Amino acid sequence: MKDELIRTLICGGQISLMAASTTALCDKVRRIHDCSPVAAAALGRCLTASVLMGASLKGKRDKLSLIVDGSGPAGKIICTVTTDGIIKGYIQNPAAELPPRADGKLDVGGIVGSGKLTVVRDEGQPEPYVGMSKLVSGEIAEDIAAYYAVSEQKPTAVILGVLCTSSGVSAAGGLFVTPLPGCDEEALCRAEKVLGELEGISTLIKRYDTLEALVEDKFASLSVQVLDKKDIEYKCDCSRERMERALLSLGRNELESIASQQDTVEMSCQFCNSRYVFDSGEILEAIKSTDADHKESGESTNRNTVCSGENDE
Repeated sequence: MKDELIRTLICGGQISLMAASTTALCDKVRRIHDCSPVAAAALGRCLTASVLMGASLKGKRDKLSLIVDGSGPAGKIICTVTTDGIIKGYIQNPAAELPPRADGKLDVGGIVGSGKLTVVRDEGQPEPYVGMSKLVSGEIAEDIAAYYAVSEQKPTAVILGVLCTSSGVSAAGGLFVTPLPGCDEEALCRAEKVLGELEGISTLIKRYDTLEALVEDKFASLSVQVLDKKDIEYKCDCSRERMERALLSLGRNELESIASQQDTVEMSCQFCNSRYVFDSGEILEAIKSTDADHKESGESTNRNTVCSGENDE
């Protein structure tokens, strides 16, 4: 099954159902960061959730970041999606490992631990919307559902699954099911019954050829109405220009010191591991170019600018 996102309505338009198949996406991020199986499962669940959460973005430059900051050995997990196709993720400790749970499943909750979940929506307003909630289990799906209930007052059933072994991710995907305003009790009960009988999402992803076939078959009794579909893929927006801006944020004095002591400076993107090398001449030229820009605009060349570079926190 190819990676894609599908938006549908069920129960006569009373309930929103979104589904995502993310197998290739999750396996690529596993390879980029050289994740252990349990770290790949944790990062894959977060990445899948961010794809589904980002489906609500509408503006051309809108962006959503999901940040899971737990006390477990995985450390911080950051995932970002944009309306123009950027999907990227990062886990602080990709080598994190824990023994399987008593039921034999990967201990995602254990490597994530307790802490907080933060969602940042940048939708073109003067300030981005920031919502937070406590991690209730570290298993990600339950934490996302709790976030929607607490921070957005939007009850949502969340199902996430990443089937991962030492050889890679063989299936991954997720479902978000959200009652719309005016949804009646009968529709809710029917949807809950179907969800309660559903097999694991990763098992279903492996069984069906397309995501649409999966949704239409498993939710056939709820009258599925497909709204739209789109292909998705892992894609980072880092560039040499952005890295140069991050480098310049160190300030003139620091950069001149670096240029006098080192022939080259190497910077890497935490989301895709792309590496960018700047030689001392390029660094000095960038400083001169920045000075010239400041003089033209009447700004002080000694301004202390802070640039986040590739870190989307």
